[in-house]
Amino acid sequence: MKKINFTLQANPQLSQFDTLVLPVFSEGKSTPAAAHFALNGLIESLFKQGDFLAKPGQTLMLHFVAQLDCPRLLLVGFGEAEKLSEKSYISSLQAMAKNLDNSGAQAILNTTHHVTPKDRQADWSLYQNALQLQRSFYDYAHASRGEHTPKTPKIEQVCFMAEPLANHQQALQQAQATALGMALTQDLGNLPSNVCTPAYLADSAQQLAQSGGFEFNALDREQMLAMGMGSFMAVAQGSETPPKLICLAYRGGKADQAPIALVGKGVTFDTGGISLKPGASMDEMKYDMCGAATVLGVFQALAELKPAINVVGVIPATENMPSGKALKPGDVITSLSGQTIEVLNTDAEGRLILCDALTYVQQTYQPALVIDIATLTGACIIALGNHVSGLLGNDQTLIDALINAGKTTYDRFWPLPLGEEWDEQLKSNFADMANIGGREGGTITAAQFLARFTKQVKWAHLDIAGTAWQSGQNKGATGRPVPALVEFIMQQAAHD
Repeated sequence: MKKINFTLQANPQLSQFDTLVLPVFSEGKSTPAAAHFALNGLIESLFKQGDFLAKPGQTLMLHFVAQLDCPRLLLVGFGEAEKLSEKSYISSLQAMAKNLDNSGAQAILNTTHHVTPKDRQADWSLYQNALQLQRSFYDYAHASRGEHTPKTPKIEQVCFMAEPLANHQQALQQAQATALGMALTQDLGNLPSNVCTPAYLADSAQQLAQSGGFEFNALDREQMLAMGMGSFMAVAQGSETPPKLICLAYRGGKADQAPIALVGKGVTFDTGGISLKPGASMDEMKYDMCGAATVLGVFQALAELKPAINVVGVIPATENMPSGKALKPGDVITSLSGQTIEVLNTDAEGRLILCDALTYVQQTYQPALVIDIATLTGACIIALGNHVSGLLGNDQTLIDALINAGKTTYDRFWPLPLGEEWDEQLKSNFADMANIGGREGGTITAAQFLARFTKQVKWAHLDIAGTAWQSGQNKGATGRPVPALVEFIMQQAAHD
């Protein structure tokens, strides 16, 4: 993805730019930026004439305004100032970015960061501005789209009219790095599953390691069988496509610093196995590897930001297919941890590959904490919709830090409980545990299953089934929760 050149200038010369962007509130209420450029009268006139009411997300591009030493003026509506929320603010920025993307603007002077929602500061608004502008460049342009003409963004430079303070610079840098990471996550998620196989994910991780200076390793089926990953390999046995366990390590901290571990579910296509899914919308099960794609997206951002911290990523990647060799309901398998599992539903496969990956990452890297990211349960969508990701874990400090990172970036998490009551639903007469606990509390019992493999480490589980992609006319991967995880890592690096 082409990078925008983001800069900060306290007193920029308007003649250096071809587009000025101004925020406007409803009823023609202008902002200090409008007064600075002597545009209050124009904005009031546009409102009185009904040409620009400045509703949230409304934009108006004007050309060759008499008093401006700049060929374009883009007005961006933010609605009523006292009602400006984070959601409506971001929606207005997205409308701004779309308008600019469809124009001939190349060098932009932007003042929309002068407007902030309640309790937010300028660095937050700068972050959101840069994130939405850089993200507007995203275009899924794989060869599979046939005659699709790839987007060729025109924007080269965006200057924000602000003092070039350190926290402002950091906000712009993190936003751009996050957008680049989200683009990789989206690309991988959007690829068809006959392209994005476990081997393709491994190759993508290896290329990322080479460009970003990461350590890379990938285990194949024979190595994992020899190691004793009976749970992961049981899911993989139904597919002719070889599974992979993909490992990345970023060493930005001290040599003896225990790393943050990210574990991403990488089911590159999920039929449900013998417990076959309904046919409707099964095509969207190519997105069942969005946890894996998130890990790679975060590492893409780390390559840009280079924080002083150690981070490892582990991705169990496989298909879940029905065949004569496939795992069956009623089978009992043995995990890498030695715990046995009665498989009551082969469509609850994500937890079966994650449990071995969670054991492996603890044995191999001795992490300070582990976060797994998975499109794990439809129950999470029923509980939370498509707006926030589910969050469960065994350490309140870790949970609070993730919630804070989600609030900071508006890539939000919502906590759900764990406890003995839900753990009892996993009882089995034939193994240490069953892989499902019934319909009630499905998101919680899935996490409770994983909790049995993370008792010795600080651990959090992100269920992103509702947020990793969207359906309908705008179907596609979203790139979430890359923003929140990058923010979490940056906060941890600042504290260490």
